[in-house]
Amino acid sequence: MAGIKIWFRIPPNYLLSCILCSANGLLFGMDTGTIGPVTEMDFFKAAFGGTQSSTIHGLIVSCILIPAALSSLFAGYVADHVGRPKSISIGTLIFGAGAAIEAGSTSLAMFIIGRVIEGIGEGLFLGNLVVFICEISPIQKRGALTTGPQLACTLGLVLGYFVSYICSSIRSSLSWRLPWVLLSALSVLFSLLSLCFLPESPQWLGFQGRSAQAELTWDRLGVARSDREKVETQAETDSGEIYPGLKKIGNGGTIDKLLDIFSEDVRGRTALAVFLMGMQQMSGIDGILYYAPQLFQNAGLASSEASFLASGVSALVIFAVTIPGLLYADKWGRRKSIIFGGIGMGILMFLMGGLYAEGAVHKNTGVGRWIVIVSIYLFAALYSATWGITAKVYAAEIQPQRTRASATTLAHSSNWVFNFTVALTTPILLAKSSFGAYFLFGGCCVITVIVSIFYMHETKGRSFPQIEEAFLKSSDIGVFWKREENKA
Repeated sequence: MAGIKIWFRIPPNYLLSCILCSANGLLFGMDTGTIGPVTEMDFFKAAFGGTQSSTIHGLIVSCILIPAALSSLFAGYVADHVGRPKSISIGTLIFGAGAAIEAGSTSLAMFIIGRVIEGIGEGLFLGNLVVFICEISPIQKRGALTTGPQLACTLGLVLGYFVSYICSSIRSSLSWRLPWVLLSALSVLFSLLSLCFLPESPQWLGFQGRSAQAELTWDRLGVARSDREKVETQAETDSGEIYPGLKKIGNGGTIDKLLDIFSEDVRGRTALAVFLMGMQQMSGIDGILYYAPQLFQNAGLASSEASFLASGVSALVIFAVTIPGLLYADKWGRRKSIIFGGIGMGILMFLMGGLYAEGAVHKNTGVGRWIVIVSIYLFAALYSATWGITAKVYAAEIQPQRTRASATTLAHSSNWVFNFTVALTTPILLAKSSFGAYFLFGGCCVITVIVSIFYMHETKGRSFPQIEEAFLKSSDIGVFWKREENKA
C-alpha cells in the first residue's frame, strides 16, 4: 500500500498551477493551426466571395495581430493592477468572444471583427502566462516550467490542423464554423478555471505590500524555502535597497509605471527582449505555420488534402520536439539555444531559397521539392526546440519585479507586430518571388545570432538577484558565456 501511495503521489501545487496556466497557450496554437487550413476550404471561399487575392488572404490571417500588439502594450499594467490570474481570465474570455463571432460570421467584415476581438484578448493573456509561471516556479525548475505555454501552443497547433482536416470533409459551412465553435468553448472553460483555481503570484502579493500572504502562498504552492525567489516589496523597490545601483524613477503614477521599463537600469534589457521577440517572428516561423498548406503545394503536393495532411504532420513534429526542449531547457542554456538554433534555421532558410532561386524545385519530379519539404519540417522542429521556447522565457527572466510584467508584454507586442508583418507579407512575397521570403527570413536569423553573441547573458539556473547583478555588470557581456558556464 505504501508503494501505491508513493506511485500515485499528488504533484505539488506549483506544478498543477503551472499546468493549468500553460493550458491557456493551447488557444493561441489552435487559432494559428486553424486559420490557414480554414481559409483554403471551399465553403469558406464560397461564403466570402470566392477566391481572395494574396493581399486579402494575408489580411484575413493577420488582422488578429495588430490588436494583440496594442493590447499587449497595456497587458502588463493590467496584470500589475488586478493580478496575474484575473488578467489571464479576462483575456481568454475576450478571446473566446471573438472566436464565437467568427463561428457565426455572415460576412467577411464580421469574420475580421471577430479576429480583431480575438486579438485583443490574446494580447492580454498570452504574455502574462510566462510572467505568472516565472514568478511561482522554483528557481532550479523555472526554465522547464516556463516553457509549458509553448508546449501547449504546439499541442494546439496539432489540434487546430487536424480538427480543420476532419471538418474539411463536411459538405456545408459547418466545415469552417465548427473549429471556431470548439475554440470559443475552450476559451470560456479556461477562463473560468484560471479565475477559480490559479493562485496569485507571491511576487505580485509582495509588491502589493502583502508579504505575509506571499509567504503563505509559497507554502501552499509547495516550494521549498531554499528554492524560492526573494519576494520584492514596493518599499524595497522605491528605496533601491535590493540590488546595488537599482533605483525606481517617478512617483509611482500610471505614466511612471509604464515608462519605468525605459529607465536607465533596465532599458537595455527591455530593448534586448523586444528585439529577440520580434526576430522570433522574423525567422519566418509563422509564415510556415499560417501558410503551410500553400508552401507544401508550392513544393509539389498538388492536392489540398495532401497539403492539409502534411501541415498536420508538421504540427506533430513541432509538438514532439518541444517535449525534449522543455525537459532540457535548464541544461542547454538560453544563450546557446538562441545562437545555435539561429545558425541552423538560417542555413535551412538559405538552402530552400537557393533551391527556388536556381529553379531546382519542380512540382512533379526531382529531388529539390523533397529537400524543401524536409527542410520545412526541420526548420519547424529546430525553431520549436530552441527559439520557440527560449525567447519567451528569457524576456521575462531578465527583468526585475517592478518591470517584469510591463516589459515582457511589451516584448510580446513586438512579437505581434512582426507576426503581423510576416503573416501579411508572406503570401504577397510568395506570389511575386519563389525565393525572396526565404532569403529575408534567413538574413534575420543571422542578424539575431550576431546580436545574441554580444549582448545575451546566460540565465539558466540563476535567481533573479543573480541575473540582475549580471546585467548591471555590462562590461562583462563579451565574456559572460564562458565565465558563467564554468561556474555552473
